[in-house]
This record gives sequence, C-alpha cells and structure tokens, in this order.
Amino acid sequence: MDEIRIDNLKVFAHHGVFEHENINGQNFYVNAVLYTDTEKAGTLDRLECSTDYGSVCALIYKTMTRNTFKLIESVAQKTALEILQNFPLVESVDIEIRKPEAPVEMDFESLSVKVHRGWHTAVIALGSNIGDSRKYIENAVEQLENSEYIKYVKVSDFIVTKPYGYTEQDDFLNGALVCRTVLSPHSLLDLLHDIENNANRTREIHWGPRTLDLDIIFYDDNVIDTTDLTVPHIDMHNRDFVLKPLNQLIPYYRHPILNLTVAQLFEKLTKND
Repeated sequence: MDEIRIDNLKVFAHHGVFEHENINGQNFYVNAVLYTDTEKAGTLDRLECSTDYGSVCALIYKTMTRNTFKLIESVAQKTALEILQNFPLVESVDIEIRKPEAPVEMDFESLSVKVHRGWHTAVIALGSNIGDSRKYIENAVEQLENSEYIKYVKVSDFIVTKPYGYTEQDDFLNGALVCRTVLSPHSLLDLLHDIENNANRTREIHWGPRTLDLDIIFYDDNVIDTTDLTVPHIDMHNRDFVLKPLNQLIPYYRHPILNLTVAQLFEKLTKND
C-alpha cells in the first residue's frame, strides 16, 4: 500500500487532564501516514484520483480545535476516525499526536501517542426466533448501518430454519451481512452485544430461544481464540443457516483455517446432509 505522509503539523489546541491546559491551550504536533493506492492518481496526474493532503491537514486542524479532550489518546482516536470517514480512498492511517509542552516536571523533548486505525471486513450472522423476528433483525441491521464505525453494509435474504442444538423451540429467521468496520474484533463484539441488549436478548439456555443473535463469523482473514471470542466462528461450517446466507453474499470468501471457500463449505455440508 502506498503512503501519503504529513509531518509535524502544528496545531494550537486545548487538550489535557488539567484545567489550565483546557483554558490556556498549547501546541501539538501531528504526524500522519495515510495508506492508500496512488497508482491511478500517479498515472492520470489528477487530484480527484488521490487524497488531497491539504484537505486532510484542514480536517486534522478542525478536529483538534473544535473538540477538547483530556487524553491525547482520544485526540488520536478521533482524528484517525475522522480521516477514515471523510476520505474514502484511505484504507488505514497512522496518527501520532506529539505534546512537547506536556506538564511533566522532567527534562524531555516530547511526549506522544501513536495509533493505527483502518477499515476491516466483518461478516456477521443474524438470527431470531422470539417475537417479531424480522423486525428485530431489521432493527439490528439499521443500527449497524447508522453506526459511525460501520460502512458498506450488504445484507442477505432472510431464511426460516429449524433450531440447531437445542431443538425444543420455535423455528428461526436467519440471515447474514458483510460490512466494513474500523472497530477491532472485540470492540465490534461489544457493539453487537449492545444491539442484542437493546433487543432484550437474554442468555438463559445455551443455543436457546432469543430475540436477537449476532455472531462474528469472519473478520478479515484473522484467526482469534480468546475467552469471549472465536473467529472464524468455531461451528459455522456445520451450520446450514449460516452457510446458505453467506453463500449468497460471499461465495468466494476463504476460511482461513479450513482453506475452503464459503461455496465449497456449503456444497460439502449439503452433500453430507
């Protein structure tokens, strides 16, 4: 990926834990690296095919001067997010916020925080079998579409399926979506849990009835195994109600562990059934 760099952009702003920092303000210096494809711009020599670094500088200045944060971690997070949201050709960004006038009673040149943020592809399974299932799923999709951390949401058709695991319950309505997100896997999981909680989701029976179920199936080609999150979803290759919607959306998406595409997994499951 190509890079557009901005070095030591000087911004006078009002950020800091102490009240005098918020009142008096101080100088900050911003280093930014924008990761983007510049080949088309370089070939055609046209600004509209690239990312205007002057406009990026103006956005950084606007973001830092119109907000007041206690932590430069928050300054870096907000600045990175604003760039990613406003410049569609930027895939990811490094932001470093330097604070040379930080109120530390020691000899130093500068203190700084540096973050890397970028767009990722997330694949999410949708399910419900309590109440107005279609409405619960549609509301969840709408909340994701309206989130500042999500873009390019594409949703499958919804299908009615038999319950899996715990079978003494009503049929499910299932679907899937693929989107782009700036959230990390665990932050995305937190967002999905918030949406489930808004739908009065309870977890009384494993694989039991639920108003709304949102599962992360894929996140880029990452393999994640923690106490609260496993990606790819550990049992997705055995679930018709997951593979069928995914086969409609992303048939050529390759499972990073099984090394088979969604279409191949779906065909294999169908033959076994």
